[in-house]
Order: sequence, then C-alpha cells, then structure tokens
Amino acid sequence: MKYVFLVPDGAADYPLEELGNKTPLQVSKTPNMDFIARNGISGTVNTIPAGMSPGSDVANLSLLGYDPAKYYTGRGPLEAANMDVCLGEDEVAFRCNLVTVSNGILLDYSAGHISSEEAKILIRHLNEEIGTKDTCFYPGVSYRHLMVAKGDYSKVACIPPHDIAGQPINKNLPKGKNSSSLRELMFSSAEIFEKDMVNSRRRKMNKNPANMIWLWGQGIVPSMPSFYEKYGVRGGVISAVDLIKGIGRYLDLKIIDVPGATGYFDTDYQAKADYALNALEDLDFIFVHVEAPDEAGHIGDIKEKIKAIEQFDSKVVGTMIEGLKNSEYRILVSPDHFTPISVKTHVGEPVPFAIYQAGIESNGVKSFDELAAKSSSRYLDKGYQLMDLFIKK
Repeated sequence: MKYVFLVPDGAADYPLEELGNKTPLQVSKTPNMDFIARNGISGTVNTIPAGMSPGSDVANLSLLGYDPAKYYTGRGPLEAANMDVCLGEDEVAFRCNLVTVSNGILLDYSAGHISSEEAKILIRHLNEEIGTKDTCFYPGVSYRHLMVAKGDYSKVACIPPHDIAGQPINKNLPKGKNSSSLRELMFSSAEIFEKDMVNSRRRKMNKNPANMIWLWGQGIVPSMPSFYEKYGVRGGVISAVDLIKGIGRYLDLKIIDVPGATGYFDTDYQAKADYALNALEDLDFIFVHVEAPDEAGHIGDIKEKIKAIEQFDSKVVGTMIEGLKNSEYRILVSPDHFTPISVKTHVGEPVPFAIYQAGIESNGVKSFDELAAKSSSRYLDKGYQLMDLFIKK
C-alpha cells in the first residue's frame, strides 16, 4: 500500500462577496480533489489545539500525526534542523524574517519576497556586524532565516510578522524577560541594512527593501519518535519550506529536494508530483506540501489563491492519481489551516479533509471545500487523529 498526503497550505478560506459569497476553494476548478471527496471519506479536522497559535508549525505537526501540545517547542528549531544547524542544550533558535518597515509600520513581512541570493548577502553582513559567539545568524530561503542565541527566552512573547502587516511595530515588538536584547538586535539590523548595497539596488528597482529583521518563533530542540516507529511505514517529505522539511528530519522522513520548488507562486507544481511518484518506488508514504495558496492568502490576492488551488489540483493531485492508477494506494488531501483573504493571516478552525482508496465507501460529500466538508458527520477534534485514521484505519 502506498500512502499519499497532499497539503495545499492555507487553502481553506471564508466566503467572499467578490466570489458571490463563496470561498476560493468553492469557485476553483478542482476535479481531482472533488473526485477524492466524492468517492471517499470527507470531514473536518481541528489541527490547532486549544490555546496554541494557528501556525504552520503547529498545524503540520498535527497533520503528520504528532500532538503539538506534547511535542511542539517552537518553530525555530524545526527550521534549524533542515538548515543543518545543530542546537546546543543552552541554545534557542529564532525564525528571522527580513521585513520592510516604513514610518514605523510593518509594510511587508517578506521584504518583497526578496531573492535568496540577495538575502544571503544581507544575513552574512548582519552576522559580521553584530553576530557573536553567543548570537549567530544563518541564511535560509528568500525572507526566511534563522538566529541562534544562548540564553533563557522561555518567557519572551514574540509575534509573527505576517500577523501584523500594516500595523505599528512598536506595540508588537518582543516582550517579557530578556526581550530587550532581541529588540536591540532588531533595531541594530535596521541601521546596518539602511546603507547596504542590496537595498540600494532594490530601492532603485522600486522593490521593497529588506530594512529590518523580525525575530519570532523561538524554541529549543524537541524530542519526537520517528514516523516509522509511530506508523510502521517509511516515508518522505517534499516541500520548499525549511519548516516542513525540518519537521521531516526530526521524524526521520527522507527529505526530497525538488528543483524549481520555490515556496511561492512560481513553484514547479508538476516537478513536485513527479518527484513524489519517483520517491514512492522505494518509499511507502509521501507528504507533499505546497505553500502558494498560503502566500496568496497573506497578501489578500484572490486571483492568485484561486490559481494556486487550481494548479495544485491539476498538476499535483491529478498527476498523483494518474501515476498511481495501477497501484494499491490511499490518498489524503487537507490544508493545514485557514489563511483567509479577508484577514491575511492564519485562523485556527477545523479544515476540510478527504481520503480516497479504491473500494472505500463514500460518506456522501460531493466536492472538496469547506462547506461540503462540514456537511459530513465526521469530525476529528484532535489533528493528529487524522494520520491515525489515514494509515491505521
């Protein structure tokens, strides 16, 4: 048996007036996800435990079968794992965004989706200027980077930058014990980046400059059983995002790098599916994550979200179904969380899911979308139960 889990990050949404009070999922052409829902088991699943932030870290841990309330220690260490940054027992990893701030307002959480090449220059310059033996900066992909620091930051409260776009930064800076050192680093970065040639070029090209870092998502090294220990199948992960690949490394899943996978609208959907099919020649389980719908939700772009959903359906879901038609397989589709166009950030409410296997008895849902899934009586209150349902049952 082959197990395929396909995740359109942030695809779930609220009804929009611009779409006739329908959601992007409802208006998108998704014949392949609709096939799975119509011929399989559909329902909703709560991926965010009570009291936890609706981040992709928490949500994807849930989808992969791990209780975040038990295993989650922060986003930073998960990303560090994929960047080959080993954390000591006294070290804390922070997610370090490159952002654009203008007149005290956080204008852009991604600095115009800065290129990885430009970002690497900035992060290395930053490390040369303010990095120490106890505080180091590591370049990642596009606007997503890492800072590792020694110290006790267990009482610090940090806000994700994508939650405060358009808001004043002063009221959203890190707070709590030892937070002053983080604020100092953030403001120091602004002084360093102001004169950097990378930003001078970006301004001349009318692109948002990366004129500050934003620290958040801190955590220490987690301890989790491997996916094989838990479920008895050997699997892999395909994603352009360090966070997802980092989770995979902690679970001892094979990390499959795909050329052209960018984590943005221009990602190579077809290549992700092709590489997934190739991986299944040796593996029994594959987790394919696509970031594009989430990015569209964060910037409030309805057209891009619909386009991303349709690309995901045709090039990822459709390719997987066609490629496995002569195999015994089970396929699951589910977003990790809502990223509504209307609020431009993550929302922690139950998401739709659908599971298909040849011969399975349908529970009567006709399409893959938020409203159709709610019509099902099947609801999983704990997100990690979905993987148990998918593989064990």
